[in-house]
Amino acid sequence: MDESTNNSNGSNWLNRIFHLSEQQTTVKREALAGTTTFVSMAYILFVNPSILGAAGMNKGAVFTATALSAIIGCLLMAFLANYPIAIAPGLGDNAFFTYSVVLAMGISWQKAMAGVFVAAILFTLLSLFKIREIVIDAIPHDLKLAMAAGIGIFIAFVGLQGGGLVVANKSSLVGIGSLTVPTTWLTIFGIFVIAILMAKKIPGSIFIGIIATTILGLVTGLIKMPTQIISLAPSLKPTFGVGITHLPSMADPQMWAVVLIFLLVAFFDTAGTLIGLAQQAGIMKNNKMPRIGRALMADSLSMLAGSVMGTTPTAAYVESSAGIAIGGRTGLTALVTAIFFAFSMLFSPLLTVVTDQVTAPALIIVGVLMVSALRDIQWDKFEVAAPAFLTVIGMPLTYNISYGIAFGFLTYPILMTAAGRRKEVNYIMWLLLVVFVILLYVLNILP
Repeated sequence: MDESTNNSNGSNWLNRIFHLSEQQTTVKREALAGTTTFVSMAYILFVNPSILGAAGMNKGAVFTATALSAIIGCLLMAFLANYPIAIAPGLGDNAFFTYSVVLAMGISWQKAMAGVFVAAILFTLLSLFKIREIVIDAIPHDLKLAMAAGIGIFIAFVGLQGGGLVVANKSSLVGIGSLTVPTTWLTIFGIFVIAILMAKKIPGSIFIGIIATTILGLVTGLIKMPTQIISLAPSLKPTFGVGITHLPSMADPQMWAVVLIFLLVAFFDTAGTLIGLAQQAGIMKNNKMPRIGRALMADSLSMLAGSVMGTTPTAAYVESSAGIAIGGRTGLTALVTAIFFAFSMLFSPLLTVVTDQVTAPALIIVGVLMVSALRDIQWDKFEVAAPAFLTVIGMPLTYNISYGIAFGFLTYPILMTAAGRRKEVNYIMWLLLVVFVILLYVLNILP
């Protein structure tokens, strides 16, 4: 049997598992998409240990837990749901864990991890009984479109900030960054490379742009060459199972408030991200996301595994949009991403060349692609337009996907009722209004 026959058999096997021809995609395109997704989100391998390390956790163990939970999440998403969506520990949850729970509330990281473990169990049960699926199906089409566009603007803002084009400003909150900073020009270079390639409709534009920007950074010395190539993954021992051994701490009522917040934030972060990515990939059918139950179960099980190993809740990653933008349509994209996370455990020093300035152009360009969802919102009907608008601007302006969703969900039922369209509002939307009021109160945003 020659090599071409082997390649053909391999492609046929992958086609049967991931239905590539049905989704009008190829192995090459999915591999490129998975690579691009990994490159866009590889930063979490270093950011997560840094944030959780501030809570007193062992950074080496957190690095390994981050990689393993991402591998588990991506594999589950690939084989359970067949979606081109990657999963890894979420940035919002780890920041809340460290700065709000451990440092502000004075709860030890061991007890806080017990809260994460309990929230993960509840999360899995909600997915198992299809409660999450029912909730997501009840969200109006216009709000789903607004979520997609809002996430697009949010990640573009993250890219602009990471690339140094937008910075903090005391008088106006945000302002333009200094163009005298050399690394900022890496971002500008990457934006133009990707934009020109996109305009010329060249496949893999985003990935090519990332590679070109990295090479420029290395050649000019703006990105340092790694000091070593191979490094064994650190031990999980300092964090493994700590949440389980500290379950007795759940007798404290304060811990249940922590669990509630983890549960709600993780629920709507992932729901909003899944909907936005599905909208971008053209997966949505009749305002519903096929196999969403399996996707949510993949997310829940990876969160449970992560809590055991020693990391904060996992979530569907908005950076998956970079892979989707260049053609990722099936679970093969997520599988390739998982493989790269596995390799990253051995070659972690090489990941240091993928700086914020390298990934920033990809996020900005993807924001352009995702914001196109705005065109299908019913802007001529104010009772729909206002909640959609608040959802869109709420995400980047509060730097939080959940808050943007909250703004939309708090106003939609009320304005629809005022417009005489109360019967069109699903009762679940009223329940969600109450849930978000409780969440904002617990977070001390409401008096």
